[in-house]
Amino acid sequence: MHVIVLAAGFSRRRGSPKQLVTIDGETLIHRAARIASEVGEVIVVTTPEFPVPFRMVMNPANDGIASSIRAGVAACDDDVLITLCDQPHVTAEHLRALANANAPIAATAYSGTLGVPAYFAREFRDELLSLSGDQGAKRIIEAHRDVVKAIVFEDAAIDVD
Repeated sequence: MHVIVLAAGFSRRRGSPKQLVTIDGETLIHRAARIASEVGEVIVVTTPEFPVPFRMVMNPANDGIASSIRAGVAACDDDVLITLCDQPHVTAEHLRALANANAPIAATAYSGTLGVPAYFAREFRDELLSLSGDQGAKRIIEAHRDVVKAIVFEDAAIDVD
């Protein structure tokens, strides 16, 4: 399994790169990648401005979250766990709970919704690769609610924006 850390956004709402926000002496991008490395093989989807000591995949299109998801999924050929660099309270324990949920899709439940971080079995690869624009993985989660296992983690609602 690969853990894909999405960290290529422009931080338009914030006005400055959230990837470089520091918490406890560590940038968000490094923190997310380090935590992901405790769970699986890491792929950080980013841009050259944010280097990390993990496998990096550049997002050449960078035209929305879907292009980052496509870049990360295209870089591997197995199950994936997708997480964001701007959810500072996500823990390795939560990511492990998603990965070990024994379900084709395991999504994080918070604030009355389901979203990322989320685990997707390889069978959803083509759907992940077909996402476009600002369409994230939530569309796939919603389309397959009958096979989704929800893992509650309210702190995922907190992001840097």
